[in-house]
Amino acid sequence: MTRTARRRWTREMDGEIDGIAFEDTGPVLIHGYDPPAGGKWIDSVIPGRLSAFDRRTGDMQWTSPCEVGYGRGFGAGLGEENDAVVMGPSSKGHLIARMALDTGELIGAQQIEPFDQAVVAGDLCVTVTPSRVTGILTSAMLDIWNFTRDGERYHQIGRDGNKVLAVFTDQKARRQGLLCIDVEAGEFAGELVPPELPTVHDLAVGDGVAVLLVGTGGSNEKLSLLGLSIETDERVLWREAVPEEGLGGMPDVTISVDAGKLYVARDAALDVRDALTGRVLGEMTVPGLDEHIAWQVSQGAGLLAEETRVSVFEIPD
Repeated sequence: MTRTARRRWTREMDGEIDGIAFEDTGPVLIHGYDPPAGGKWIDSVIPGRLSAFDRRTGDMQWTSPCEVGYGRGFGAGLGEENDAVVMGPSSKGHLIARMALDTGELIGAQQIEPFDQAVVAGDLCVTVTPSRVTGILTSAMLDIWNFTRDGERYHQIGRDGNKVLAVFTDQKARRQGLLCIDVEAGEFAGELVPPELPTVHDLAVGDGVAVLLVGTGGSNEKLSLLGLSIETDERVLWREAVPEEGLGGMPDVTISVDAGKLYVARDAALDVRDALTGRVLGEMTVPGLDEHIAWQVSQGAGLLAEETRVSVFEIPD
């Protein structure tokens, strides 16, 4: 019998949500903005704000205007100096900004190159565009390396320890694969998957395992999960098809890895698998998951952001 996840707390937001951050410790960070009347705004970026909530109770700790607004690219997380780190567009170009975790006070901001996705960590932030992957020192807010190779385009990125993983397209073969980049040097560290896959829709990384959500392409696309070892020579650990029951047309599937478990969101259903073997551990319904803007699992709790509402659910083992 499918269970329904228990809601720990929920909060309605004054504006719309466009990004979240939820780590093993510390508050829930919610980035949002006030949509202009009629959806019209003279700039390409709408001003944003960042709010911090207690992860257990949902009490708001602070909210503050944010140098980063709503537009192309977003990333957020916790720094190493009791700070919140936010990356994204502003009226002055893309920025990385640091704010005091206790109060929301701005510590500093630096301009960076535009990006599509960012992964934030205490030591290093990594961004990606089709033409390059970039490493940025978090506290110093300073670019230290760029990775690019001829004939490749880059898509999703993830990080596990000293490796950055990037989904890439071989432009000649028109197929996708997964490569590794050394975190410190920004140098090529091998391919986990050669460019043989038709389409990669999502990437989840953690605990020495990478999982790809792979599609066959075409109007009757089939989806599957591919589990990979990051550290061992036996790269492919498992493959499983994604169930399509109740999805209604093109499947809306996203994935996340935390604490050795793979979480697969299928509309409002959340499947839990062992990340190392792919074995199904459970399934539950999460109200609102089919309307998510973003979601994340950390330490047995699931953070779900809908358009104007944020909730934390208990995710049982």
